[in-house]
Amino acid sequence: QVQLVESGGGLVQPGGSLRLSCAASGSINSIGVMNWYRQAPGKQRELVSSISFHGVINYLDSVKGRFTISRDNAKNSVYLQLNELRPEDTAVYFCNADILWLGNFYNYWGQGTQVTVSS
Repeated sequence: QVQLVESGGGLVQPGGSLRLSCAASGSINSIGVMNWYRQAPGKQRELVSSISFHGVINYLDSVKGRFTISRDNAKNSVYLQLNELRPEDTAVYFCNADILWLGNFYNYWGQGTQVTVSS
């Protein structure tokens, strides 16, 4: 079994910053792609950013230049730095990862962390 535990969400004013963290633990040989998704009330979950094991990165267009994803493979962790936050960034942010265990990849989700951008 694998657990993904997110932290770092909260309430922030427009223009502010937050840093989200996600740590994976359990039965892990290695981790492939690690992703951050978000889901706003009444909207579908969307992929915000992804990073491969070797550091290939992608971003949702609306967060390019404001959010930065990074990972620490030694700590089985992924991070998302959120800068210049806007009210429309308000959502529950979920960590997602492809975990390699005994030759197979399994996809896991974290429980989510709330980010609220409001004055």
